[in-house]
Amino acid sequence: MPGMVAFGRRWGIASDDLVFPGAFELFIRVIWWIGSLVLYSIHKGHFDCDGGTVLHSYLVVLLVLLAVIIFSLCAIVYVSAQGTIMNPGPRRSMTALVYFRALLYIPEFIWACLGAIWVNDDSGGCDPAAVGGVIGAVISSWILIFFTVVGVLVVFDPLGSQRRTALAEQQGLRDLESSEGAQFLSTARSLAVRVWESRLRLLCCCLPQDDSHRAAFSGIAQLVSGFFSDTDLVASDIAAGLALLHQEQDKMEQCRDPDDVVSHSPSSPIREDLEIELERATHCMQFAAAAYGWPMYVYSNPLTGLCKLSGDCCRSRSTQYDIVGGDNLGCHFTSILQSTGLQYRDFIHVSFHNQIYEIPFFVALDHKKESILVAVRGTLSLKDVLTDLSAVCENLPIEGVSGASYAHKGISQASHYIYKKLVNDGILRQAFSIAPEYRLVITGHSLGAGTAAILAVLLRNMYPTLQCYAFSPPGGLMSKALADYSKEFVVSVVLGKDLVPRLSLPNMEDLKKRILKMVSNCNKPKYRILLHGCWYEVFGGEPDDFPTELENREEELNAPLLGEESLLVRSSASYQSLASDDSPTNTTHLPLYLPGRILHVIEEGPTRRSCFSQPRYRAEWASSDAAFRSVLISPRMLVDHMPDAVLRALQSLGSARGFSFCPSSMSNSHLNVI
Repeated sequence: MPGMVAFGRRWGIASDDLVFPGAFELFIRVIWWIGSLVLYSIHKGHFDCDGGTVLHSYLVVLLVLLAVIIFSLCAIVYVSAQGTIMNPGPRRSMTALVYFRALLYIPEFIWACLGAIWVNDDSGGCDPAAVGGVIGAVISSWILIFFTVVGVLVVFDPLGSQRRTALAEQQGLRDLESSEGAQFLSTARSLAVRVWESRLRLLCCCLPQDDSHRAAFSGIAQLVSGFFSDTDLVASDIAAGLALLHQEQDKMEQCRDPDDVVSHSPSSPIREDLEIELERATHCMQFAAAAYGWPMYVYSNPLTGLCKLSGDCCRSRSTQYDIVGGDNLGCHFTSILQSTGLQYRDFIHVSFHNQIYEIPFFVALDHKKESILVAVRGTLSLKDVLTDLSAVCENLPIEGVSGASYAHKGISQASHYIYKKLVNDGILRQAFSIAPEYRLVITGHSLGAGTAAILAVLLRNMYPTLQCYAFSPPGGLMSKALADYSKEFVVSVVLGKDLVPRLSLPNMEDLKKRILKMVSNCNKPKYRILLHGCWYEVFGGEPDDFPTELENREEELNAPLLGEESLLVRSSASYQSLASDDSPTNTTHLPLYLPGRILHVIEEGPTRRSCFSQPRYRAEWASSDAAFRSVLISPRMLVDHMPDAVLRALQSLGSARGFSFCPSSMSNSHLNVI
């Protein structure tokens, strides 16, 4: 539903978004009115104190004012609940009701001031209960007015000026052939970018405002401002679309035929390859999780973590390795020692230095696997988030790679930073001088996984035997040519429905397209969609039978639906109807892929289980093209990304005694499942 237009501008809230806030305020006002009525009834005829006449008048007017406010709130809640997202006709009177409710804040503000004056000047000798009631009424008024102002600021849209909207309609911006229309859109985009840059600077006010940060803010602002710029959706529409999409995906998953089980001999080379990679991945994941330092260690060991670290954090040590930045108390390094079981002498270099495009890492000798291990930390700071969000493409020419070579800019910059440290500063040369027979292994989780994968690509020609294990890497990481090149030495491990490996710009465009489809086809009120969606996410149950797709009517999908089309504020090169090719490669963004071979770890059994039941997992080689080309909405989409969850799943697979084999429905026929 397009944003509501009131007071001469568009707001970031729709006319059907006032059900829940209106009902909450209505509940507060009713309790307040009942309390005031009880107070008035108890003291009726006993207003004989110095300010009794004023008190009597104050309570009477307060009761009347509250009654009018309650009536207006009832009307707002009722009208807001009418119609559907794409049918605002029954809510035509909402703007007038909002104007009326806004006018009621004027007498309420005046009466709160008068109540405060009476309590301060004329309440002497009056019943303390009456005085306390007036004080409570005054405080309640101020609190409600304060939160109303906060709510107005939250839903304020800096780009909602009706002058620009009217100009757009006059110039017919749905047809962008006119030079005036193109100039107007260019100005609108520039304004949107400036607004998002200001928001980012305010959010990151604690960071230095140097050239690198300003460039990052600008790039991120261009990316974010352009994502929903061609739609007329508010935040609640997106939430409703996600709720519907999750239930639709669950219904499709329930209807999917189970895979046929095929047995293989215990000596199968395919099985051995999978088991070997799982064992190596489990070992490397311990180092990838350890790279997060003490926050992850305490999170994974909530009862004993602080006690184990407290005795060693501030202890002075004479070491022969370099520790760079960010670990003044030594807690990060102590947690790494606890997590990996390595000794002080096993570390070559430890860096906790953290800036935008510069992330922490450590280099250690892993004697158990006879490897020189480079572990890169994932996202743990606001600077890391800026590195993640710098998602535009950057050329990454690599010798021996045929085809277009490009990668995620922020992660590519972070990889080059570590590459210079390892090669130019002689860190790897020092490590191989100690253990020349060892091989190089690079690992990391999340942002660290993406950085490790690109770092492995950069070092591959120099160290042909290197291996990389990337856990939960970002989906929008590298071009197809680089992804294919990395299959020989990179293994990506993805757990379940993890969001991050499916998070790329083309996939987000695909998600936007599907949200538009869900919202435009549903014929239920938004408040019912959100209520059922929240219940479904928390307690489970059967997916609601909201009509969200046009089944068996493919002939009607040759053009966007009218509802879909009405949600587009202008024609968009990035938007295509679901009738077109459903691949997210048909977008304006360059397609980016996961690195290397992909080991997909999937939880078996029901999607929801008891908190005390142990999950069972299976692992399969998956194809990035098929399995990770769309975002899966699930309560576990964030939980499955946590490094402790990935480590537990891998350890569970390693400790399992029985294995089942079946062909993956999302991979080639010669690949198998364990």
